[in-house]
Amino acid sequence: MGCSSCAGSPPLAISRVRTILMTLSAVGKGVAAVTVGSEDGPVRARLGRAPSTTHAEISHVALTLFMERGFDHTTIDDIAREAGIGRRTLFRYFPSKNDLPWGDFDTLLDRMRVHLAGMPDDIPMMEQLRVAIVEFNRVPEEEWHYHRRRMDLLLHVPTLLAHSTLRYASWRQVVAEHVARRLELPEHDLIPQTMAWTCLGVCLAAYEQWLDDGETPLLDILDEAFRLIDERIDTKVVQAHRDVQA
Repeated sequence: MGCSSCAGSPPLAISRVRTILMTLSAVGKGVAAVTVGSEDGPVRARLGRAPSTTHAEISHVALTLFMERGFDHTTIDDIAREAGIGRRTLFRYFPSKNDLPWGDFDTLLDRMRVHLAGMPDDIPMMEQLRVAIVEFNRVPEEEWHYHRRRMDLLLHVPTLLAHSTLRYASWRQVVAEHVARRLELPEHDLIPQTMAWTCLGVCLAAYEQWLDDGETPLLDILDEAFRLIDERIDTKVVQAHRDVQA
């Protein structure tokens, strides 16, 4: 007895062996190979782009598409397709399209907070801020190309500007917390908030300079800019002024 639809077909075990060999070959070449089919049914390999499954990898894919097609003309489906992942997987990493250019920003903020908290109190406050903020902006050399794309989008695409204010607020909060701790003031006091806004302004000015310059390293520009305000802000005078007002 037999099945006419199975006539001339290789046994299922042989078919599966072929699929395994195809999969191993594809993986060896850096190509994604996904097995498709039920447990008892035919199994086949689907070849395609190796999926991007980290914040950095997905962000890189998105940044490339944004620069090629424009932010407003790139959809979540475009990004997921190019990254080789589903929409649901993408949204596990990034809540919205507006978050994609920021990469793993929250992790970097946490590192800056820890960095500032671990600095000895005998280091002047402005020196602490300069060192921590320069370090916050340090990225591997292979990332500079993507970082330049990222900042160009964040500073110049109108659709992203409103969302960026939320991210900037989170960044300022880290600075304000540190200043408040050092000066023994509430976080929402005028002095910590003024210092946080000042540091953000310095960073934005440095980024604009970096994008226009194209030659001077970003960290050099940031370091120079913070040294300029460091020479003009004496935290002892600031504290004395607050003590007099109190």
